[in-house]
Formats: sequence, C-alpha cells, structure tokens
Amino acid sequence: MGRFETRRFVALPREGVTALELLRAGHTIEQAARRLADDEGHEFDVLSFVEALMALDFVDEVDGRPVPCAAPRPASFPRVCPDHVRFALSPVLPVLFGCLMMATAAVLVTRPDLLPGFHHLLWSPEGSVVLAVSVIVGWSLVFVHEMAHFVVARATGVHARIGLGTRLQFLVAETDISGIELAPRRHRLTAYLAGIALNLTVAAVAILLAVVTDETTIIHRILAAVVVIALLPLPFQFMVFMRTDIYFVLQDLTACRDLYGDGATYVRYIGNILRNTIFRHNRAVDDPSIGLPPHERRAVRVYSVVLVVGTVLCLAVMATVTLPADLTLIYRAITRLGPNRSVATNLDSVAVLLILGTLHTIWAVTWWRQHRAKHQ
Repeated sequence: MGRFETRRFVALPREGVTALELLRAGHTIEQAARRLADDEGHEFDVLSFVEALMALDFVDEVDGRPVPCAAPRPASFPRVCPDHVRFALSPVLPVLFGCLMMATAAVLVTRPDLLPGFHHLLWSPEGSVVLAVSVIVGWSLVFVHEMAHFVVARATGVHARIGLGTRLQFLVAETDISGIELAPRRHRLTAYLAGIALNLTVAAVAILLAVVTDETTIIHRILAAVVVIALLPLPFQFMVFMRTDIYFVLQDLTACRDLYGDGATYVRYIGNILRNTIFRHNRAVDDPSIGLPPHERRAVRVYSVVLVVGTVLCLAVMATVTLPADLTLIYRAITRLGPNRSVATNLDSVAVLLILGTLHTIWAVTWWRQHRAKHQ
C-alpha cells in the first residue's frame, strides 16, 4: 500500500491489512484491536500501527481533524496522462523489439565490420569534435533511457520522477517509479527493462542505417559511433550491487521486498559477528534474515555476498584507477597554468579543471542531498 503522490509504499502483514480494513469501515482503534485479538488469538498493537502510518504520511485525518503531511514532490511531466502513453504496455512492442534484434543479428553475421569497437568512437581526427558529439549523443541517450522508464511507469498510473542520483562513485540519472510494485508483473518488468530496450533499439537502428550508407561518408562513421555510445552503459546495468535496472528485475523475480536493504542489513550483521569474534565480545547479535520468508532469506544471503564483492571491487577500481587519474589530471592542469604558458595550454588547463570540478561538484551535491533526505 502507499501513496503515488509521495512515492512511498510499504508491504503490510496480513494483520495490518485486516486492521486497515477495520479502520476504513469506521471502527475505532480500540475496537479494531479487540476485533483482531478475537480473530487472531493474540494482541495486535493497532495504535502503533496507526502511528507508523501517520509517520509515513498515509493518514489524512484523525477524528475529523486533518493530519499535517509533508508536501509531495511533483512528478516529472505532470501533464502526461496514462492514456497518452498506454501504447507502451502493448504486447506488440516486445514482438517488434524481438524482430528488430533478430534482423540486426542477421546483418552483423553478414557484415562483421559493423560490430561495435572502440575505434568507431574515433570517427574524426578532431578530438574536440569527437568529444562534443559523444557528450551530446551520450546525454541525449541518458535522457531517452530514463524517459523509457517514465513512459511505461506513467502508463500504469505511477507518478514517476526523473532526477540525478549517485551509485557509489558514479553520478547517474535515475527515474523513481515507486508504486510500480502494484502493477502486474509483466508491466513491472517492462518498466524495469524499458531503458535497456531503448538503448538496444537505438544501437540496432543505427546498425541498420549504417548498412545503407556509404562507408566513406561521415554519416556512416557517426552511426557506427552511436552504436558504441548506446551500448556502453549496458554493462553498468548488470552491476546489481548498485540497484541498477537489472537489480530491480532480480528483486522482482526473487519476490523480495527490499533485496538491497535486507542484504545491507545482513552484511552489517555478519560484520558485527566478525567484530565480536575478533575483539572477543559476548554481545548477542540477532540474525535479521530470520524473520524473512525462506525464499527471501536465501536470496538475501546470496545477494549479500554479491553486494560486498561488487562494492569492494568497484571502490578498489576508483581508488587505484579513477581517483589517481583525476588527481593527476588536476595536478597537471594546475602546474601548466601561468603567464609563461601559451594561450592554448592555459585554455586546456582551465577546461580540464572546469570539467572535472563540475562533475565532482555535482556528484558531491547529489550525494549530500540523497543522504540528508534519508536522515530527515
């Protein structure tokens, strides 16, 4: 249950559903508690249940008095109605997508020179032109990737919101489609995979267009570059330890309510056990996965291993490759600035400092906003 306006949803136990139905029928908290005790054979704290609902902004009024609630965040593109994008849920689209993939695969078998490679990114001897086109095409694809999630979610009635987020050291665009859990599984999986399908569609169309263009033309070379740019983000989606598109598919297929959250809690539990063993503490540590259904418990324990290994490897790459490279570029840019340097050298240094400084600033601001919101 939840509210589409605030994009907050929770899973209720059976007793919670019964309590909610009793309250909706006009029973008081005391009456609902007695009714539950009679039906279930044990006490149920309906008052705490209602207080939890109020904390989630799920209660509109108590005894006729309005309950103050936080203002909901506006959805992206609020004028887009579900009827406008209902086509995104059509079962015909997956069939068309499959036909497009098969046609592209057949073309690549006969034209292996069109297989994407890094050399296709270097389609011009002018490095600035290559970078400019890559940035424009890349960020355009990021936008339409998120719009694909948005369109499918909106078709199901979800108030989706597009924004920026962080995944470990990565700055990412993300679409909040909270509430999609209430939709049928086919619609949920469509919403999760829509972005990947969009990238594959762009790459496939670019390959098919490249077949009918002259290999010596700049259009052909740009199309080859678009294929690579469209496919480059896809390996990132398989890093399920960072709640990527494939993570949500995995969570849905394993029927887990919060695979990442429960996995992180289980990792902390194992960490507490190791700490108690190393320092010989006798503190009791309760296994948080015990209360989960058996299928969720197994999935959470396996995922916790993936979470730890993936996070460690990702941060290791940042510490040994990405961060040293960025610091080296910044150091070189600073040391090459000065009145004794040429105009080109100074401009190059300023450009490096602006680009890296802007990216890291946006990441830091986005990270701070995310963590501040979690603790409010």
